Amino acid sequence: MRLMFQDEARFGRISDCRRAWVPRPMRPLVKAMLTYEYTYAYATVCPLDGKFDSLVLPDVNTECMQIFLDVNTECMQIFLDEIARRYPNENIVMVMDSAGWHRSHSLTLAGNFRWLLLPPYSPELNPVEHLWDELREKSFHNRVFDSIGALESHLVDALRHMGGTTDPVKSIAGWDWIINSLCNAT
Repeated sequence: MRLMFQDEARFGRISDCRRAWVPRPMRPLVKAMLTYEYTYAYATVCPLDGKFDSLVLPDVNTECMQIFLDVNTECMQIFLDEIARRYPNENIVMVMDSAGWHRSHSLTLAGNFRWLLLPPYSPELNPVEHLWDELREKSFHNRVFDSIGALESHLVDALRHMGGTTDPVKSIAGWDWIINSLCNAT
């Protein structure tokens, strides 16, 4: 059995300006941008071994939402299918928040898949939220992207780096109550 936690995050071309250290008497110059273009990252983490999987998928189209085409459901299905493909010989229990597209009846789960929904409005129970914080802090502050493609490229590289380092991921997502409940269940 593989216990995984799942979440999505929106990344956009709105820059996050923060303080920066520079030698005196220099003053740091940081570009700022306010452009409303976004993309979404979907991710899962297994707190026990630090395995991190992610996909970058397109954002929600407002016009599609108005005519009841649920783009998020389609993206969620793509993501769930990809995770099931990556772990074909394991039984996956995926814990996720109670977003509407997670509860959609149009989602079909693979035979090796089960899910548990967290209570509404409880992001503090999902360790992936802390991975998003880490990713934004380390890879996205004081940066301006020339295009949505440049943002997506940088996001893919940052996610690939995070997925290749299991020890830091395990230290962020391996909360005691999760590890202890898994160890006591066996």
